[in-house]
Amino acid sequence: MAGASSPASLRASRSRRLGKETNRSDLFKKPAVPFAFALILADAILVALIIAYVPYTKIDWDAYMSQVSGFLGGERDYGNLKGDTGPLVYPAGFLYVYSAVQNLTGGEVYPAQILFGVLYIVNLGIVLIIYVKTDVVPWWALSLLCLSKRIHSIFVLRLFNDCFAMTLLHASMALFLYRKWHLGMLVFSGAVSVKMNVLLYAPTLLLLLLKAMNIIGVVSALAGAALVQILVGLPFLITYPVSYIANAFDLGRVFIHFWSVNFKFVPERVFVSKEFAVCLLIAHLFLLVAFANYKWCKHEGGIIGFMRSRHFFLTLPSSLSFSDVSASRIITKEHVVTAMFVGNFIGIVFARSLHYQFYSWYFYSLPYLLWRTPFPTWLRLIMFLGIELCWNVYPSTPSSSGLLLCLHLIIL
Repeated sequence: MAGASSPASLRASRSRRLGKETNRSDLFKKPAVPFAFALILADAILVALIIAYVPYTKIDWDAYMSQVSGFLGGERDYGNLKGDTGPLVYPAGFLYVYSAVQNLTGGEVYPAQILFGVLYIVNLGIVLIIYVKTDVVPWWALSLLCLSKRIHSIFVLRLFNDCFAMTLLHASMALFLYRKWHLGMLVFSGAVSVKMNVLLYAPTLLLLLLKAMNIIGVVSALAGAALVQILVGLPFLITYPVSYIANAFDLGRVFIHFWSVNFKFVPERVFVSKEFAVCLLIAHLFLLVAFANYKWCKHEGGIIGFMRSRHFFLTLPSSLSFSDVSASRIITKEHVVTAMFVGNFIGIVFARSLHYQFYSWYFYSLPYLLWRTPFPTWLRLIMFLGIELCWNVYPSTPSSSGLLLCLHLIIL
């Protein structure tokens, strides 16, 4: 009969209705999602109150604006881009980001604080997506991501470039969870172009790329990331390449002992020595290898087993599904996030100097890392509060610095 529904269409319609009902019931069974939205709303109100009532702290903003003004004025010699805190030491992505910030805010602090408040909420939203997708941390513990006095200060009272770098880094991680490896690498490279601390994630990310894609996919993803760096630095690479590379990618800088939160208990003459830096680098590399061998490549029989089976990965499609049976144990969402967070955390533990804004480099991974440990919940909460306390001691002391290192090592 004309206009009558076929049995197949009726079954499809019934299936769609059941699917919608199931999705709604799953939403209420999984409180993490509505709780995450509530956290975003509550934290947005808190950020607005902080901007309105807590005085701004002048640290690097004027220097940022001076460096940007030199760039916009046509200066292409990186050695001549300076502010009241010294010469520019970040890759060129920093200049583009803060040029946009200057254009949007007129270089004024108050509108910049509003912009950074929005950035804070965007970053929090991205981090909550990562946490909800991995489902490692219980829903109520997501509130820990909103409870840091220091992080709120870094974003809306100090306006550091670390905020943009980490937001881009978290965005790249979210893309990796959705198997967008090439796009994620472009965003990751963008984060590196704002601040090079993001490279702490690079060793574990390379390992994950080798697991997730064939060799052509890995090479093309790395080439895309390299192209971003070239394009971002092109105005300087074609004019004063040596000055740009020497200043923007200086890995040998020695930070001032007084401002460090990490290793404050080490005498200054030892702290600034090359021998101490080499020892920390060796410990960093050793721990990366140990975790790669016994944790991240456990199912492949360690690093050697993984390398021996590399011919298998040469035949994998470039966009391997997380649900693929042959790789479900290797490229789960939890595996991706755990490897990246732990790889970065190893770098944090053995960083010679951690300034206060560097807390943003790993704060958002702390609840996740704590819930990957076998500790009871009460101990996890105590350790979280202990780390937060150490980062709010100003200036840091040998005692607070020693406690911070102990807490880091226990987690590790």
